[in-house]
Parts: sequence; structure tokens; C-alpha cells
Amino acid sequence: MYLWKTIEVPENMRALVFQRGRFRCLLDPGSHRFGPHLHPLAVERYEVTDLLIPRPKVKYLLRNHPELEQHIECIETSDSEVALLYRDGRLEELMLPAREMAIWKGVDPVAVEKINLHDSLALTPELATALRFDLPASLEKKVRQLIYFVDVPDHHRGLLLVNRQLHAWLEPGYYAYWQPGRSIQVNLVDLRMQLVEVSGQEILTRDRVSLRINLSASYRVVDIEKADTITADYTSHVYRALQLALREAVGTRKLDELLENKRALNGDIEEILGEDLSEIGVKVCDIGVKDIVLPGEMKTILNRVVEAQKEAEANLIRRREETQAVRALHNTAKMMESNSTLMRLKELEALERVTGKIERISVYGGLEGLMTEFVKLRSPPCSPV
Repeated sequence: MYLWKTIEVPENMRALVFQRGRFRCLLDPGSHRFGPHLHPLAVERYEVTDLLIPRPKVKYLLRNHPELEQHIECIETSDSEVALLYRDGRLEELMLPAREMAIWKGVDPVAVEKINLHDSLALTPELATALRFDLPASLEKKVRQLIYFVDVPDHHRGLLLVNRQLHAWLEPGYYAYWQPGRSIQVNLVDLRMQLVEVSGQEILTRDRVSLRINLSASYRVVDIEKADTITADYTSHVYRALQLALREAVGTRKLDELLENKRALNGDIEEILGEDLSEIGVKVCDIGVKDIVLPGEMKTILNRVVEAQKEAEANLIRRREETQAVRALHNTAKMMESNSTLMRLKELEALERVTGKIERISVYGGLEGLMTEFVKLRSPPCSPV
């Protein structure tokens, strides 16, 4: 036997009453009594401050009980729509396409903004800022599903691809796009000067000498569309083109030519690269061979060759100096032969050098004997003919 039942509904709640699975009524805040003939009863209480009614299939309940429409509103989105729910002017909820949602009426001012995705691709700057920086934590997952955010830095350009088709070029700035029903992709292209290093390349010269060469180059993008669409990765393409051009240029030269003039090698590489890189919208601005490293055995042989060359140059200089010295002595002898005063001066120089090495000298014949007989230079006798 059932007794009278009292159902209490607080101020911040509403209650749905069901009898054996069938809806009976909606209860406003207050105390409500039900007689024994209505038992058994099931009561579902909902917080109206939550705004959203977490109950599935509410629209079928509204269809069969129109009296609920003054308390509950059902919002639906089509396959090509999203909806933004604002409560007291603040974003409260995001609805994905093909969804339905029930909210309480008369609790707070609620505004619903529906957006047709066929007509709208980009979000307004104000909405994009609100959804990225002023977003409640509960909506972050839905925002990631709905919106594609991209930031194009300074000195960059962005290529917006919609369903893999080029749609627009993006200047530096912040952008947001609706994702449902389409594929959104933005490729960033750096317009600044970029540096690439090609290191440790083992290459054979024309005379079959193995070298290890390091190359440095700088380049920049001059045609954004070509750089992004013709090749999947233009930076890898530039690196590979530099490798091949370096091998081609080194393979046509001998070792001596490379060591004597590295700048000519730079020019050859730049000439080879010019047409290839212009096809992908890239211009090489500077190329330089940094290092030419010889293998150990070749380095030893080359050092010996350089040492032999330097020694030959030294011998040549030595012989040239000796020849000049002999020629000077010959000229001096000629002058002494024809000039007795110069001959006497030479005798006195010889006397000075001799006496400087002798501790004691005994002189006989006086000063005249010392000056005339101690040292005398004579021409060798002529052999008879």
C-alpha cells in the first residue's frame, strides 16, 4: 500500500516526474505532494544553473508534451552548421555539426549563433581570439575538433590549402578556419636568407684522388608557390642539388687545379645549380668551398712534393748567389791587376787579418820590411805555351 509522497525541489533545480516510464509533469521549485494512486514515481532532478540538460532525446519529450516548451528549448545543428551558445554575453557551449542540445529557458539570457560552414571558412579575428585565448577549459577539446589555428610569423608567408587545393596566400598574422567537412592545411615558407652546410663529401678528382670537401651555401625563396608545390621539401632539394653539383664540378678538375683556385670551383657549382633551383623558386646567393681535406697517405705524398719543390727553389737561389759572388771576385781581381794602389790596399787588409790571429810577431828589417816583405800578393806565373 502506497502513502502520500512529497517531492522537494530546491530553487536552483527543476524536476521531471515519471510514472512507470511515462512522463507525468515538470516540477518548479517548491514542495509537491502526490497521492498513492500515482505510485510508483521516478524523479529526475536537474541543476538549472548548468543551463544544459544532460538527458538524451529531449526533443521527443517536447514533441509529445508541448507544455514543456515554456521551460525547455531544443537546439539542433545540421550537417553543415555549428552553433555557439552565449550565456550573459559569454561563450558557454560549442555545438558540432549534426548535434542536438536542450537548455533551460528563463534562467539567464541565452543567445545562439549558428554558422553555415558552406558560407564561412575563416573566423573573424574577434571570435578567433576569444576561442583561443579566452576559452573555458571544458571547451578545449571541441575547439580542436572544430577549428584550425595557424600563426604566420614575420618574414614568412603561408599557403592555405583547402581540400589539397591552393586557396590563398597568407601574410604574417594570426588565422583560424572552420574544419568540419573540409581538409585545412597551411604550409609556412621562410623568406629569409637560409644557410645550408654540405659536409664530409668523399669525391674523386679527374686524376682519381679521393678528397673530402665541405661546402657552405646561402639561398632564399623567390617564388613561394613553386617552392611549396613543385617539390615536397625544397630544403632537402637544395641540399641534394648542392651535393650533385659539387661532385660534378670536382670530378672535372685535377687536384692541382682545385688547390690553386677554389674560387673557380665555386663559380662552376653556382652555374650548375642556377637552372635546377630556379625551377623550384629558389635562388642561391652565395657558395663557398670551406675545406679540402686530403687522405693521410695523399697528404704525406703532397708534403714531400712541396718539400722537394721548396728545396729545388732554395738550391736555385743558392747557385744564383754563388754565381754573383764569383762574378764579384773576378771583377775585383781584374781591378787589382791593373791598379797597384788597390793591390797594396788588399795586401794591408790581408796583413790586418793575419796579425789579428797571432799573439806575437818578431819584425826584422824595420817598418819597411814589415810593410813590403811580410805580405805581398803576386799574380800566379803564367804557364809556358
